Amino acid sequence: MLCHLSALLGLLWWPGIVIGPLIVWQIKKNELPEIDPHGKEALNFQLTFVVLYFIAQIVLGIIAGITFGIGLLWGSPFTFLGSGLGLLSLLGIITLVALVLAVVAGIKANNGEPYKYPFSIKFVK
Repeated sequence: MLCHLSALLGLLWWPGIVIGPLIVWQIKKNELPEIDPHGKEALNFQLTFVVLYFIAQIVLGIIAGITFGIGLLWGSPFTFLGSGLGLLSLLGIITLVALVLAVVAGIKANNGEPYKYPFSIKFVK
């Protein structure tokens, strides 16, 4: 359970979303064998989340830059308001989904059930 919920550390410090599950998994995987699959799932999902988040930030920066540049050429002072707000809300949705899935996985792990995150790339096997 702690492997999944340690990702909530990312609310306080952004690298904590990956470092929390990694540390808990590395410390506890030898003590309790049932921690190993949960730790791998949590770490894989959080790494997938970080990769998707950074890709979305790069795309947001490109779109906002292009839109702002076009606005400067056309002379519209309101262009910056619409540049990338849809992608900015997408970043918020991605973050919210990741946090909710971490809590759901923590609850499932506490009940002794295995949990597979959706859309998770298997970085650690």
